[in-house]
Amino acid sequence: MRDSTIAMTLPDLNISISRFYPFRRKHQAGDERWYEKIAMSYTGQFSNSINTKEDKIMHSSLIKDWRNGFQHNIPVSASFTLFNYINLTPSFNFTDRMYTNKVTKSWNQATQKEVSDTTYGFHNVYNWNLSMSASTKLYGFWIPNHRIFGDKIQAIRHVITPTVSFSYAPDFGASRYGYYRTYQKTDADGNVSLVQYSPYKDALYGVPGKGRTGSISWSFDNNIEMKVKSDKDSTGFRKISLIDQLGWSMSYNMAAREKPLSDLTVNLRLKWWKNYTFNMTGVFASYAYELDGKGTPYVGNHTYWGMGKFGRFQGMSQNISYTLTPEKIRKFFSGEKDDDSKDKRNNRNKDDESIDTDINSNVDDTMIDAQNGAAKDGKGGKATTDGDGYMTFSMPWSLTFGYGITMSESTDINKFNYKTMRYPYKFTQTLNVSGNLRISDGWNISFSSGYDFDNHKVSMTTASLQRDLHCFNMSCSLVLAPYASYNFTFRCNASTLTDALKYDKRSGYSNAVQWY
Repeated sequence: MRDSTIAMTLPDLNISISRFYPFRRKHQAGDERWYEKIAMSYTGQFSNSINTKEDKIMHSSLIKDWRNGFQHNIPVSASFTLFNYINLTPSFNFTDRMYTNKVTKSWNQATQKEVSDTTYGFHNVYNWNLSMSASTKLYGFWIPNHRIFGDKIQAIRHVITPTVSFSYAPDFGASRYGYYRTYQKTDADGNVSLVQYSPYKDALYGVPGKGRTGSISWSFDNNIEMKVKSDKDSTGFRKISLIDQLGWSMSYNMAAREKPLSDLTVNLRLKWWKNYTFNMTGVFASYAYELDGKGTPYVGNHTYWGMGKFGRFQGMSQNISYTLTPEKIRKFFSGEKDDDSKDKRNNRNKDDESIDTDINSNVDDTMIDAQNGAAKDGKGGKATTDGDGYMTFSMPWSLTFGYGITMSESTDINKFNYKTMRYPYKFTQTLNVSGNLRISDGWNISFSSGYDFDNHKVSMTTASLQRDLHCFNMSCSLVLAPYASYNFTFRCNASTLTDALKYDKRSGYSNAVQWY
């Protein structure tokens, strides 16, 4: 028997207004005034949907049967300079929701069941929050003694960037807003309790959260660079990054009754290598362990800072990755420099439109091109040929190896050290491998896998195949381990039609793939 259930959304409207300055003069004369720096934007969403039977859709009520709502989001921000050195950035966000019904609940003591009553009409639900941040930069220069260090090093610059920010949002769970209500529940044994609920819990755009939020956060970032003489640079000098970033950050929750101070987070980033950036993050706990009446350790309310000690080191994480490509192999055996290869590649593609990825990061340019899928180059001309007139063989590929290690506390109570009041540390390791192969113009194959050192098993293994059909795109992906599944997609490339002209087929619990 055919299921006549139908799900329809009509209309689904998105309205957006880009950032603009409402108080800025059209014909500016003189200096810019402070209120002319205030900017705002707008985003609106309207949706109207229903899930019913085919024979009932024409007799349905727009207010009672359809699920609809209208949401407005208006962010307002500005940027000012205080005393010529401090950058002040205030912001205010306002979100408004419009619904056509709300659900009021009560308790029926006779039937011992919850009773719901739907009230139809116009109901407005809003929330807002504000924040403000202030930052500046402090510069320090050190010129080394040329008699001791020579004239190679010209100067060392140290930049300190302190930042203080404040954020606040009221408690929209208060009774004056009406977003949350309570009813008295009396069970069969006569026990009385209060049950809290929201009349807009199942509404299309939800309901604001409960609880007042207010926090003050601060951070200090350090950057150290060295300026040296260089014959390769046209200016005669070259900058070397000694410490790209060394920063720490903390926050204080003014709304929290217990443990308002956050942990100390320390970040270190080094750019000593051209193709690799070292990143490491460490966390230091603010509150010390204490023992309860049974001798069980727990995080107490006394801070290490109040004891005159540094925070408890909780752990760190580090990831290392490297991408292997044919160009890197060729340069390794031929001894070609990266600058020469880069110049040749720029000259060869100077008339092509491509994505600019010439930044200092761990991302490889070839890998970025491969991640674009099987999109054709769009040249539309003849294929590239060699000196003998044959088509030039080209099958770009890339192979990426990634290794990650995480150091964290092992919270096994049997391993707790009562003398040092510390847990021992444990290490978690991960190994990931991913690859990409472009077999021809329009065809692309990719895969990813890994190894779990804790469980001594192969982690999730996936493989995908993409085919660019000019106006359409076809892709098929498989999950080989640990649970097999598939996903097939055929859709239009045009952004305006990609949701309308598409076909998706994926496996479920009933038709999952079984490998024998």
